[in-house]
Amino acid sequence: MKKVTRQTMLAGVLAPFVATAQGGAMAQVANVDIDKEHAAQVALMSATPNGPADKPWEQWFDAELADTSAHAKPGPYRVCFSNASVSNAWRVTGWTTMKAEVDLHPNEIASFDYADAQGNDDKQISDIRSFLNSGSCDVLIVSPNTSAALTPVVEEACKQLPVITFDRSVNTSCPVTAVRSIGGYAWGKAAADYVVANVPKGGNVLVLRTAPGLDIFETRWAAAEKVFAEADVKVIGNEFVGGDRAKAKATVVDYLSRTGHIDAVWVDLGVVSVAVAEAFQDMGLPYPVITGEDEQDYLQAWKDDGFKGIAPTYPAFQWRTAVQAALKVLKGEPVPAPEWILPQPVITEAERDAFIDPQLPPLHFATCGCESMPGYPQRWGAND
Repeated sequence: MKKVTRQTMLAGVLAPFVATAQGGAMAQVANVDIDKEHAAQVALMSATPNGPADKPWEQWFDAELADTSAHAKPGPYRVCFSNASVSNAWRVTGWTTMKAEVDLHPNEIASFDYADAQGNDDKQISDIRSFLNSGSCDVLIVSPNTSAALTPVVEEACKQLPVITFDRSVNTSCPVTAVRSIGGYAWGKAAADYVVANVPKGGNVLVLRTAPGLDIFETRWAAAEKVFAEADVKVIGNEFVGGDRAKAKATVVDYLSRTGHIDAVWVDLGVVSVAVAEAFQDMGLPYPVITGEDEQDYLQAWKDDGFKGIAPTYPAFQWRTAVQAALKVLKGEPVPAPEWILPQPVITEAERDAFIDPQLPPLHFATCGCESMPGYPQRWGAND
């Protein structure tokens, strides 16, 4: 039997999505056509991307390939990166992966200069202007802290050199391309569809959210809310827990005390999923459906405890794509534009075990695309 690895699974676990009929208008998120964007993301989840099947970080969905010959120049290149922060586990996984990607190009990258904005818009604006004033960058990669605040300085940068954004975007089309995965609507729908399919009619669903007003979480919930509204389930609570495990656990206990029964817990951030499972375990109650993400601790608990689960992902392999996009632009090679939209795997029980590596830290994100990179797994914090 052919061995299944996490790297090969990344290309093959895009869960099937079936577009549902459009219902009422969804909650407003930024200045976009919500229903149109929702439908587009759902369609992409069942589409076949272009690019190498075993390298999802190099894949893209239908887009124009931009002519970048105007940016072509002799190498090796000076790459600069302005990062919003490394304030959470996903960003730590991604940053480690990006540095490993840089190490794969010793003959193409002469220097790699980095600035961490520490989650502060003003600092990131200053960081970018420092890069521009230094004259030491051939290309600028930006992971914006917030879209609106960073837009003017990114527009300044575009006048001097090619810019690549990833993760979050800005409110201008001047970057050569904006790298991202499919999006939050697809993420939220994946988890909500699984809940509806695995709870009894009229089942009780507790919703645990992170924070109001952040697009990544608002879009996840907007899609899930639509699914739940169209299904025969009862949302018994919709609580913000701020990604705090203790608060998530206490919230579950509170609702169990008040309602007596929970059939599923849908979360918009997988970091709290293990705490949800612990609440049921501590009370000696059967596990409900518990949704999560691709952190190692959730995948391991899902396997060990045997509850029903699913892990939509926001793949950290996009940190590799940003570097590759920058190099392509400087070599004058075409890139998908105005957006480079990457696949967004959904890990089901059938694929789950291929993503588990007990050596790695509990909050390591499995869809890093890093298994064949230099220093894996120790570079990503694996136990000796």
